[in-house]
Parts: sequence; C-alpha cells; structure tokens
Amino acid sequence: MTEQKEITEKNEPSQFGKNILKRLYIYQKEMLPVWKAAVLSIILFAQIYFFVILMTGVGMFKINIEEFVAFFTIFVFFFSLRIADDLKDIKIDLELFSHRPIPSGRTKKKDIIILLFVLNLIAIVLNIVFMRDRPYYFIFYAVLIGYGTLMSVWFFARSKIQPNLLLALITHNPIGVIINTYIIGFTCLKYGLPIFTWQNIMLALTLYWPTLVWEISRKVRAPKDETKYVTYSKLYGYKKITFIILAIMTIDVVTSAILMAELWAWGIIAVVAAYVWFAIISILFYKNPQRFKLVKKVEIYEFITEVPVILIQIGLIIYIWGMGG
Repeated sequence: MTEQKEITEKNEPSQFGKNILKRLYIYQKEMLPVWKAAVLSIILFAQIYFFVILMTGVGMFKINIEEFVAFFTIFVFFFSLRIADDLKDIKIDLELFSHRPIPSGRTKKKDIIILLFVLNLIAIVLNIVFMRDRPYYFIFYAVLIGYGTLMSVWFFARSKIQPNLLLALITHNPIGVIINTYIIGFTCLKYGLPIFTWQNIMLALTLYWPTLVWEISRKVRAPKDETKYVTYSKLYGYKKITFIILAIMTIDVVTSAILMAELWAWGIIAVVAAYVWFAIISILFYKNPQRFKLVKKVEIYEFITEVPVILIQIGLIIYIWGMGG
C-alpha cells in the first residue's frame, strides 16, 4: 500500500505537492508555528535594532528591503535550528516522544530536509542580492550560518557532546549571543556606527540571559515528573537548578537596568518589578515544584520584561519623529 502511494505521488505532482504541504503544516503547527517564529524574530530584531539606534542618538532612520532581509534571515535561522534539532534527535524522539510529527510518521524526514534547503536557499539569495553593497555584513552572516551548521553536526563530536547535557548547553547555547551580535552588526554597518562598544556588548549579553534561562528551565521538572529523558533537575536536583536560574536572572536584571537607564531611567522600575515577581515564583517552585512548570513562568517573565522595553522604544521613536529627528 505504501509503495503504491509513493508511485501515485510521483505520477501526480500536484497530489504530491498537496501531501507534502499537508505534512509540513502538521510539523510547523506542533513543533514551531510559523506565526510564532515570525513574531519572535521580529520582536528580537526590532528590539535590538531600535536599541542600537536610540542609544547612539541616530536621528531619522530608514527602513527598507535590507531590514526585511535581516529579519527573514533570523526567521529562517530559527526554523533551521528547530529542524536541525529534530533531525539530530530522531532516535531519541522515537523512544521518548513518539507522538511528535516525524516519529509518528505524520511528517516525513525528507519533508523537513526539503523545507530546510528551500528556506536557506531563499535567505542566501536575498542576502547576496540585497546586501552585496555591504561586504563586512557577510562576516556576521557567515558566523551566524557557520555556527548554526556546526551545531547541527554536534561540532563533529557527537559522541562526547550528545550524552553530556551540560557540554551541549555550553557548546550550543552561545548561539543566542551570536544572533544578537548579527543584528547589532547589521544595524551598525547600515548607519555607520561603531560595533564593538560597551553598550553593544552589554546589549548582546542582556538579551542572551533570558534565552539561557529558558533553555535550562525547559529541562527542569519536579521529581515525580522525571522520566528517561535527561533533565538538569534529574542530574543536579531541581533545587540547585532553580537557584542557578535565579542567579542568572539576577545578572539579567542588573544588565537590563543599566541598558534601560540609557533609554529611560523610569523604565528601571518595570525591570525590577518583573525580577521581584520572578524571584517570588522561583521561591514557590523551590518549595513545591508540583505547583507549576517553571519554564512557563520564565516565558511570562520574558514577556513582561520585553513589552515595557518595546513600548518605551515606540514612545521614543514617536517623540523623535515629532521633533523632526
């Protein structure tokens, strides 16, 4: 029956196209919805882009096709990371997450490989066509793609990295800093700004801490909820990991407050208030990990800290426009 179906798909291209689109729809819906990847990409890009502009006193800015290409590059990169993770973990998913699209057979491995190829081909073509006048830009683009590629092959040390959760975190998670630096580099090159300033370094790190905490917290569970899946809480105990997460967030609130002071001093109140809320949540989880999933609270924390920043940026941009640059 399967062979007959494959023959039918080959003989009927339109039917094959419909089937692969259907399978890809299932994949993106369950693993990384397109709308979510787009929203995350544009929020991250806009937040860093306008931070750089506002901190350096750039008057009027001009958004054109280059900004779209940079945003699309981030969007494709996020999707590529998701696909690469699924390709790397097929054997593990077959055992522990058989309900997911690929292990369950609802999406084929070749489907996401085709998607990976098409998305990156489009991104490469767009970058070559619209960024060709900015040769130094391709240094940041190459580092982004190069590091992502090395991640997908476990830095050619799969046997050592994959079984070691901490080593995997150390080698893979810095991609957050690289993504932030890519956006900073693009913005600075477009407006002729210095790239390696203390503000930009602080910005790249500050927007990295929540990514690091999210990655750790999604692998933290209450003792009763542990399975064969290796988590940080299983290796080191949920109490120790909760303390580490809170420590990272403490660093985050300090660097965030410093950056917020560059934009609008009163905005520090929102940053500190969000941190106090998260500290209380961490204590509650420390006392009773059965009450909720910590990763969900981390996502809320990221939302309530990023929204004020975005609103302040919008307000400052409107003010600048109203003052005529």
